[in-house]
Amino acid sequence: MSKQTASPTAEVPSGGTRSHPVFARIYEKVAEIGERRGGAEHRQRLLAGLSGRVIEVGAGSGANFAHYPTTVSEVVAVEPERYLRELAQHEASQAPVSVSVLDGDADHLPGEAGSFDAGVAALVLCSVPDQQRALAELFRAIRPGGELRFYEHVIAETRGQARFQRFADATFWPHVAGGCHMARDTKSAIEQAGFEIETCERFPFSPAPFLPPDAHILGTARRPGGIH
Repeated sequence: MSKQTASPTAEVPSGGTRSHPVFARIYEKVAEIGERRGGAEHRQRLLAGLSGRVIEVGAGSGANFAHYPTTVSEVVAVEPERYLRELAQHEASQAPVSVSVLDGDADHLPGEAGSFDAGVAALVLCSVPDQQRALAELFRAIRPGGELRFYEHVIAETRGQARFQRFADATFWPHVAGGCHMARDTKSAIEQAGFEIETCERFPFSPAPFLPPDAHILGTARRPGGIH
């Protein structure tokens, strides 16, 4: 499938390009290790059974693209970081489905309201500047009855680890990790945005030997209404 840089039905959103050149290159290497340690399997499970038109938020280097089932008619992927977006465009050219990679951010998604059958958020809701606004945009873009597939790391359930995560978020971590936050309660945020959680598995995962495992969630939520 040849790479597309824009979709005939999608406008390039406002917001757009960010540059974290050092972090982006570190993220690329850690992500490659993480895929071999189980991340690829998580992505396969995340995307299994999807169909129709999909909006993907924060596509990163395009690690999801190879795992989309051929029942998906089109993926519109948004990524604001320049270096990662270039990697994603390369992955899009080799994907089994049609993928458009756009310069944009989660606060301003392309497309009219309800113009996507599903949305995908994979390891991105930890780093968007305004998680509720990003989820509101996904809710707007996904049609009534459509799905949100999510795969995210979240706040720990143990009090001591959660306390450390909140301290890290308030001090050094977002500055060294491209805006990432350790202590977000993303499952609750998805529900507060109006989605109905259908499945949610929680499990520990470490993307690299030098990183301790932290809590991840993987599941499906649905925008109420419409026909499933």
